[in-house]
Amino acid sequence: MLRGQPITEGAFMQFVTEEIASQPACWRQAATLARTASGVLPREGERVAVIGCGTSWFMAQSYAVLREAAGHGETDAFPASEFPAGRRYDRVVALTRSGTTTEVLARLSDLRGRTPTVAVTADPKTPVMDLADEVVVLEFADERSVVQTRFATSALTLLRAHLGADVDAAVADAEQALAEPLPDGATERRQFTFLGTGWTVGLANEAALKMREASLSWTESYPAMEYRHGPMSITDASSVVWFLGTPPPDLPEEVRRLGAMVVTKPERDPLAELIRAQRLAVEIGVSKGLNPDQPRNLTRSVILSDATTHDKGASTS
Repeated sequence: MLRGQPITEGAFMQFVTEEIASQPACWRQAATLARTASGVLPREGERVAVIGCGTSWFMAQSYAVLREAAGHGETDAFPASEFPAGRRYDRVVALTRSGTTTEVLARLSDLRGRTPTVAVTADPKTPVMDLADEVVVLEFADERSVVQTRFATSALTLLRAHLGADVDAAVADAEQALAEPLPDGATERRQFTFLGTGWTVGLANEAALKMREASLSWTESYPAMEYRHGPMSITDASSVVWFLGTPPPDLPEEVRRLGAMVVTKPERDPLAELIRAQRLAVEIGVSKGLNPDQPRNLTRSVILSDATTHDKGASTS
């Protein structure tokens, strides 16, 4: 079957759906691994940069905010292609599911011998194993679907656990997010906006990306307070506005007055709420006859012949 060809629901739903459902179990393993990997993950007080591409970059954004908020030290997140070579860091963390992404490998090669690096990956048989000084392997969270779900959330869970987060509570919320119905009527809407604050801005970016990849939907994401500064002009009765985490006061009601469906679960761990957005993306994609396991124009990893070349590729590296 050619990549991007429509397929029937019966032929699909074998990889990404199983991978979405496996996230609570993967998070538990990630939390356990965090204890044994603590010696290679960033130390408290270090100045750290986190790099990745696509989904991994969005997880880096969330981790950077969480680490600073926990008082562990200044932390920046960059797309691997935009890493500022002139800045000094005590450690650079690279997130890469495939372990083969050109931009990530190029940055690790540049940093070799100058700045300590640690990679978080899913595949122990890839070039990242040789280029990073230290490696944490989440082989249990690897995926067959191009659309990345459980590796991204497991990598962030690993890093959250290392910061002292209550992973058990997040796992319980994830199980609930898998069991409960999707927001009634959401699959019939045509425009989706995901909003976050602090560390959940990265999650909002990721939720929007999943919707674009898996269902080719019109989807946007913003810091919640920026939504009023222009983006809300697209919102109408065909929209879903989904808050990840606690929304700013009065904003959900303001959005409702525009006719949009508002989705908010402030009592739920935001990473667990991301699971519902993943599920929605898959359900809409399948309803359109798409194959969310292999989205149009995407591959599992971006491997370029020249690191300066722009090419088609996955968000899930």
